[in-house]
Amino acid sequence: MLGKPVEQLSMRKGREALHNYLDRAGALPLRDYVPLVEGSESELQDHAACRGHMERAIPDDDINYTLISLLILEQYGRGFSTADVGRAWLRFLPGAIVFTAERVAYSRLLADAGMGFPFGAPPVFDIEECSDNPYNDWIGAQIRADLYGWVTPGEPTEAASLARTDAALSHRDEGVHGAVVIAVAASLVGAGWAPARALEEAASYIPSDSAAAGAVALGLSCGKDSDASQLHTEFEGMSPVHTVNNLALVTWGLTRNPDDFGAAIGDTVSAGWDTDCNGATVGGLWGLSGREIPPSWLSGWNGLIETSLSGHAVLHLNEVVDRTVALSD
Repeated sequence: MLGKPVEQLSMRKGREALHNYLDRAGALPLRDYVPLVEGSESELQDHAACRGHMERAIPDDDINYTLISLLILEQYGRGFSTADVGRAWLRFLPGAIVFTAERVAYSRLLADAGMGFPFGAPPVFDIEECSDNPYNDWIGAQIRADLYGWVTPGEPTEAASLARTDAALSHRDEGVHGAVVIAVAASLVGAGWAPARALEEAASYIPSDSAAAGAVALGLSCGKDSDASQLHTEFEGMSPVHTVNNLALVTWGLTRNPDDFGAAIGDTVSAGWDTDCNGATVGGLWGLSGREIPPSWLSGWNGLIETSLSGHAVLHLNEVVDRTVALSD
């Protein structure tokens, strides 16, 4: 919710425009939800996620995928297949709420499902065709991977396997590597590792010569820098929703602020690119450390999470927490 109002501002106009808005709002450094500046409403999206306007966590494609991971594990267990992920998408995800790699994969799932299979029989999907798309190294699989690490504390190999299985539906290579890093890091932080150390170790689960492994190393080395300028210089011209640059930024945000939740997510979001995705990933990893997240970050939600998933319009935070914890037993 922190990065949601400024996502399009960041991605379409860049970090300078994002900083200009936050500066006018008196919100630098960013340590609370984004304010809505009177007269500047057109610059932001999703005003219901702004400070003073929030009543619940509003629908977001990133939240959808985390909850779908929960539903997949509850229905199929850890032995789920990539095709099971596709079936869950068709069952729960509206077609208008998927983007880039997921949109291409979704359209091909629909084509494969068709109307030709017997009633009640599961459709058979061409997974290789689904992942053969021009966006398969973008951030989508990375934002879908969090929960697989949350429910496997101290089982990094299992977390990596679950993330790969999910990611394979729409992504390849760097797109899959980013998902593995986030899931493994979550598994390790959940077992007591410091976030920066967990990310460094998680990079050993992917090829050492991959761009994603290099992104983690760069994020760790830049973690004490005052801002993310070096990252923006390194990845100049890269899509703001690519896996690699955003993975570096997530690593930077956690390394820079290992002891301050608000600073970790605030600095990450104000650094730009895919703000809602990165803020959520950093917040999830930080929160697994066992330290209390300041209540002010939760009070505006009133315990309610809205989604755009079929049959799951509104969920209660405590219920979702309990169901997630149950999967880790």
